[in-house]
Amino acid sequence: MGVNLFSAGLSSKYMVGSNQDGANQSTLDGGTRSEDGGGQTNTSGGASTDEGASERNASTKDSTQRSIREMLDDEGESSVFVNRDLVEPDTIIDEERIVGRDDQLESVVSFLKPTLQGNRPPNMLLYGPAGTGKSLIIGAVTKQIIELCKSKGERFGVVDINCQPINTLDQAVYELVQTVAKDVDVDIGVPETGVSTKRKYRRLYELINEYYDSVIFILDEIDLLVGRRANEEPAYSKLLYQLSRASNTNEIEGRVSVAALTNDPKFMEDIDGRAESSFNPRDIYFPDYDANQLREILENRRDAFRQDALEDDVIPLVAAFAAQSHGDARKAIDLFRGAGDLADERGDEIVTEDHVRESQEEIDKDRSLKLVEGLTTQKKISLYATAAVVCYSKQIGSSVPSPVGFKVYQWVTDELDADQMTRETYVKYVKELSTYGLISTSRKSRGRGGGMYMEFTFTGDPEAIMNRIVDDTRLERIVEQKNLLQTVVNAQLNEFHKQ
Repeated sequence: MGVNLFSAGLSSKYMVGSNQDGANQSTLDGGTRSEDGGGQTNTSGGASTDEGASERNASTKDSTQRSIREMLDDEGESSVFVNRDLVEPDTIIDEERIVGRDDQLESVVSFLKPTLQGNRPPNMLLYGPAGTGKSLIIGAVTKQIIELCKSKGERFGVVDINCQPINTLDQAVYELVQTVAKDVDVDIGVPETGVSTKRKYRRLYELINEYYDSVIFILDEIDLLVGRRANEEPAYSKLLYQLSRASNTNEIEGRVSVAALTNDPKFMEDIDGRAESSFNPRDIYFPDYDANQLREILENRRDAFRQDALEDDVIPLVAAFAAQSHGDARKAIDLFRGAGDLADERGDEIVTEDHVRESQEEIDKDRSLKLVEGLTTQKKISLYATAAVVCYSKQIGSSVPSPVGFKVYQWVTDELDADQMTRETYVKYVKELSTYGLISTSRKSRGRGGGMYMEFTFTGDPEAIMNRIVDDTRLERIVEQKNLLQTVVNAQLNEFHKQ
């Protein structure tokens, strides 16, 4: 392999789409155990030596155990926190702690109120950037509806799943069945594999008809439920179609509502016409929080800390950092908690601006970069190739179309003489990296008859990611071919945009 691949110009292999299969790579880590010669235990010095060693070992062990207990006891007494759960971003908080979402809260209440009057509520689409309160608001309202319905003898079910880790429609339906079964404490009733998706739908409807009078399906990060075949109708489109029409077809006897949550404002553009007509949601937009709203959110969680454990400037500084970079309440709360954790680690009784700044520096260094080191070789190659498109592109824009990223991935694997995965697997690997906060993904259309593709956008510095990846000795040689890689990237981008 090497530069000769392009000795007569760019290979046509990287100018036209191909879909090659490759075997999975696996690395087996082994360990060795050393023994002294002959496998014998040295007993020179007699039994007294062994007894002395045993006594010393026992003494050391007891000392270590006492030390651990003491450290745990001390940590509990000196912590800056009194209720750390309040600064966990996914904690369901009380209604009075909800900040800056009055309009959105009023809309969700208005749309779901018909449930309490025995009527079917409309379907909803909650959209906006990550960490802007979509899950928080729908969760707070449905929690109250559950309690009000219970007081009236009505059975209101909330079936809430996150679609991000789910790959297929079949898996999504099984996850819904599993969620309902857990809520009502019965057996799932269908295996995860070996039966049709239709059978799983039937079991889902059976459980809902038996245990609920009305139900709302909450599908978080719905846009990520794409499915495995890019040329088919998206899995989320099929799911929305089935769930939103289940009561009209009498498969579900009670009232059914579907709430889809997404970060993608253009989500409905890619949905199938039948699904769009059946789903027909009421839209609720969630904008970024501003600095004042973030500050109020943090003030409402101040009681997570001991009284007087926070310097006066800590909350304004956390809010300012969060507002400057993202307007994401989850990340603001993460930074708030991180500053407290740092104070605890150092045995400090008060959280200061220095703790906040150092916690922010750690975030800026990016935990995700550390995670890169632990990725498999195939995932590193996939990420490196995708980052290279951003770093070496001569075109304006920082997003990577998956067909281009895959072509660059193929070139890199050829240069390394590494196993080569299919385009489907490449896309799957890169999408998985969104869970680390490295990349955001969205589904794009090339227009009528042009098909669909995924688009990847880096949330951090792609060059820093590439530098961290090349520390892997297998990838070092690609750095020596920077100019050639840049040529490959721009050739692929040009080809993509001509189509």
